[in-house]
Amino acid sequence: MSVVRHSVKRGAYHDSVVLMQLQRKLGELDGVEQVGVVMATPANLALLAESGLRVEKAEARSDDLLIAVQAKTAAAARDALARFDELAASRRSAAAVDYRPKSLATAFVQQADAQWVLVSVPGEYAAAVARQALDGGRHVFLYSDNVSIEDEVALKQRATERGLMVLGPDCGTALVGGVGLGFANRVRRGPVGVVAASGTGLQMIACRVHARGSGISHGIGTGGRDLSREVAGRTALQALRALAADPETGVIVLVSKPPHPEVVARLLAAAASLGKPVVVHFQGEGQAGRRLGPLHFAADLEDAADLAVDLTKRTEEPFETDFVGALRGLFSGGTLASEALLRLEPLLPEISSNLDGPSWSGVFEFADVTGHAILDLGADQFTLGRPHPMIDPRLVVDHLAHCATDAEVGTVMLDVVLGDGAHPDPASIFAPAIKAALESRKGDFAVVAVIVGTDEDPQEVARQRAEIEAAGALVVESLGEALETAVRRALPAPDVSAGVDAGALVRPAAAINVGVELFRDSLADQGVAALQVDWRPPAGGNDRLAGILARLRQSE
Repeated sequence: MSVVRHSVKRGAYHDSVVLMQLQRKLGELDGVEQVGVVMATPANLALLAESGLRVEKAEARSDDLLIAVQAKTAAAARDALARFDELAASRRSAAAVDYRPKSLATAFVQQADAQWVLVSVPGEYAAAVARQALDGGRHVFLYSDNVSIEDEVALKQRATERGLMVLGPDCGTALVGGVGLGFANRVRRGPVGVVAASGTGLQMIACRVHARGSGISHGIGTGGRDLSREVAGRTALQALRALAADPETGVIVLVSKPPHPEVVARLLAAAASLGKPVVVHFQGEGQAGRRLGPLHFAADLEDAADLAVDLTKRTEEPFETDFVGALRGLFSGGTLASEALLRLEPLLPEISSNLDGPSWSGVFEFADVTGHAILDLGADQFTLGRPHPMIDPRLVVDHLAHCATDAEVGTVMLDVVLGDGAHPDPASIFAPAIKAALESRKGDFAVVAVIVGTDEDPQEVARQRAEIEAAGALVVESLGEALETAVRRALPAPDVSAGVDAGALVRPAAAINVGVELFRDSLADQGVAALQVDWRPPAGGNDRLAGILARLRQSE
């Protein structure tokens, strides 16, 4: 019959990776059936019990190390416990080459040129360590999970105020100046920068870019919750602006698991103003294959990488925005209205429409419309008892006149549809109305018209275009051109308050690691002077005493 024996090592803290390695070695010994090597927290003791390693009368504190062994015989269990000290001593001897400070404050003195602090301690302690790093003027790579979203918001706000970055929490991957933080692949340097709320997504894109013969300038992981409504994309916005200012970055890739719609609009508005092409892949957004100004929407991770590499090989015109007010789309063609709405929705928050859609607020009375709106004026609600606007455009020009009286509106986008069955001379209706609307607003108002017609249509497309242009409208030949022109005037000026110094993306010469030693070893392998802090849970893991000590430090 199997027996369970245990041993307690007072105050012998080890990170989770080291414990896993020691546990595996004990489990390989003869006669051993199951091993648990854990810090003796209540949660860990409960997990041991669930796995069959119930330890009676352990009398261990949270900062004590508990070794539990289930073996075929009592002798095998005792031998395994005895071997633990030998294995742990062997590992300590291998790691004792470098001096390890007991605190971040000491580490800052010893490694004064360290720009980054990597934090991978248990979640309940991680926010406090990250705050110390920020207060010491260091950027933070926060691998720890189980950090509250309130702590995440507070940390990122603190970082913004200090011109620093917090990557995470739960950030597994980053590439800064060619140095991998956390889990990272060895890829060549190059012109593609990546901002990712997805660790393996960043890795997949980096590997694909490398395989295509290009390279990565920087890969900035934000943590999986950064694009939530609460966190509001704080790190992603910082990263976008840092990459925009980085001369080594020519193309930016923005990738995330499904983000909150409000954050999508904020990020894309910022991305459109960077002056560099941006490839976007938000899982589940359904924008694949579309393009709007400098924004290129990818179907998946591989497509995002391929698009980015292709964009590095060509030059695009800069996309400059000039916000003047809300955008109103007045369409006689329902499909054009629907297409415009689908393409604009990620960029313009709270866009209204009378079209059916899962996230579009309904519009049934034109006088009630506020903010951005796309209307299908050929819908049944507008044509009851009157001709379709393709036959009689007066409904469109009536709404155009109303928009001109609304100081909130800066741009009106409309379609002029030619061909058999349409009005024989729509310019005779549109041109006077456009001229009157523009004259009433004196420069802070524009009309963008897309003409749907050919040189064989009876209305003479060239004459229609000339008359509408003469009235002052910006006339284009495709919906894509119309959207690009209109959105330049509808995008608000991006928030530039969340920037970071260009030094954030310089290859780190030194770093400080608090937690998983594997990350310290990885940095050393990459030629970075990495200092490991000999971190222990404050107050021996006593939450009450730790809280008192924290309050005393804050009052100093």
